[in-house]
Amino acid sequence: QVQLVESGGGLVQTGGSLRLSCVASGGTSNAYAIGWFRQAPGMEREFLAAITWSGGHTFHPDSLKGRFVISKDNAKNTVYLQMNSLKPEDTAVYYCAWRAPGASDFGSWGQGTQVTVSS
Repeated sequence: QVQLVESGGGLVQTGGSLRLSCVASGGTSNAYAIGWFRQAPGMEREFLAAITWSGGHTFHPDSLKGRFVISKDNAKNTVYLQMNSLKPEDTAVYYCAWRAPGASDFGSWGQGTQVTVSS
């Protein structure tokens, strides 16, 4: 199974920026895509962005693509999420996840990194 480790979270003021990192190991050559999600207390998990591992095709929901941008560095087995113009409602635990080729859903998840946006 693929192991994913997120980092880069922390405390940031409203309007600030953070770049999250997701380092993958244990089979990234078989990955179809890596995605970013977040979950706030009492809320459902929310999809943020995804990128295909080999082709670099990206998907950004319209509601977030103006502020959140996904990218990757295959040589470092790392996927990034650049977050700009952060708002208090962005406060959540952020997760990356791996989707295998042919799979209909993401199957491996990291432990998450906390992002807190204060005013």
